[in-house]
Amino acid sequence: MLRAADVWFAYDATPVLRAVRLNVPAAGIVGILGPNGSGKTTLLRVLAGTRRPQRGTVTLDGEPLATFSRPELARRMAVVPQETHLAFDYTVAEVTMMGRYPHLGAFEIEGPADLAVAREALRATGTQHLESRPFNTLSGGEKQRVVIAGALSQLEKPENRGPLFLLLDEPTASLDLAYQLEIRSILQRLNDERQLTIAISTHDLNLAASLCRELILLDRGTVLAAGSTAAMLDSGLIRQLYGVDVDITTNPRTGRPVVVPVARAEQAPPA
Repeated sequence: MLRAADVWFAYDATPVLRAVRLNVPAAGIVGILGPNGSGKTTLLRVLAGTRRPQRGTVTLDGEPLATFSRPELARRMAVVPQETHLAFDYTVAEVTMMGRYPHLGAFEIEGPADLAVAREALRATGTQHLESRPFNTLSGGEKQRVVIAGALSQLEKPENRGPLFLLLDEPTASLDLAYQLEIRSILQRLNDERQLTIAISTHDLNLAASLCRELILLDRGTVLAAGSTAAMLDSGLIRQLYGVDVDITTNPRTGRPVVVPVARAEQAPPA
C-alpha cells in the first residue's frame, strides 16, 4: 500500500498540499480529481518520491519512501507525465529501453534480457509494430502508449517484489476519443492481468467513473473527500469541488456512472 499521512508541501512559502491523508491500496485503481491548481500533479510527485514533503510522511508497504534508494523505488514505482519531450530523436525501442536504467549497474549496458522486457512492454501496450519509428513522429496517442511501455519496462517483475505502482498525470489529455478509449483499455488490462496498482490524476470525470474504483477529491491542496467511485461521484461533492452543477446517471451498457455538466453553480449571495 502507498500511504500519505499528514503531508504538507510548499513551493517557496506557498503551500500546495495541506495535511493530505490518503491510501492507494495494492492492485487498486485510484483517481485523483480536482480543478486546475488543486495540487494534483504535485501530489503525484510527492507520492512518487520525486518531491519530499516538508511535513508528514509517504510510506510504501509501511516503509518511508526516504528509506528507499532511487533505483529501488524506481523498480517499484513508475510515473507517466502528462507530456514527454525528448532532447534527441530517439526511436520507440530506445525510449522503452530507458526504463531499464534502474536495473543496470554503473557503466552496465542493456543486454538481451533487458531487450526482451522492453519488447514485452511494447507488446502489452500494442506498440511493438512502432519499435523502429522515431518517437517524435508518433501521434499523441501512440506517444502516450510508448511512454506507458517505458514505465512498464522500468518496473520489477511482480514475483520479485511487492505491489508495483503506475502513477499517471492526465494520461488522456488532448487525445481524441479513440485514443482515450485505448488508454483506458490498456490501464484496465494492466490492472487485471498484472495486478498493477494505478493512481491517475485526471480532469475527466467520465474516465474516472469508468476506470477507477476509488476517488480522491483534491480541493486547493486538501482532501475534500475520498472513497468509492460511486460515493464520490455525487452531485453535491462535484458542485463543491468544481463549482458546476451536474447530472449523474448510470450507463445502461456498462453500469458505471455518467457525469453530465449542466451549468456553473450559482454563487450564494453574501450574508
